[in-house]
Amino acid sequence: MGFLTAQDEAAVKKEFERIGGPVKLTVFASELGGEHNTQTVALIREVAALSDQLSVVVLNPHIETEQAKAYGIDVAPAVIVEGARDYGIRFLGLPAGYEFSNLIDSIVAASTGEAALSAETKTALAGLTEDVTIKVFTTPT
Repeated sequence: MGFLTAQDEAAVKKEFERIGGPVKLTVFASELGGEHNTQTVALIREVAALSDQLSVVVLNPHIETEQAKAYGIDVAPAVIVEGARDYGIRFLGLPAGYEFSNLIDSIVAASTGEAALSAETKTALAGLTEDVTIKVFTTPT
């Protein structure tokens, strides 16, 4: 049994009409890591099956240690969303529930290379003089 209902699949396919290019979804998961690892792999494969622009690579962070280090991954499960380049989009844990819509939005954004930001925000960001890391933590409570 999959994660997505027929209604969910239709809504995701509608969002994926905005995909502007190929997107690679790299999943770091370990069979030793518990249920969320296998669920994450299954969910990402299910999502990727909804567009021929999406590809999936599954890596074990305990075996493919160099790739994990290159992506800055030290926990599993983790999902990297890459378009024409790596924009630094990472999901740690199972991207389901409240995080699912963010996953879909990031796939579309990575495919176009354009963030949906106002001109004012883009101007403010252009004024940054050094790299900034933004981490967003969510909880249903």
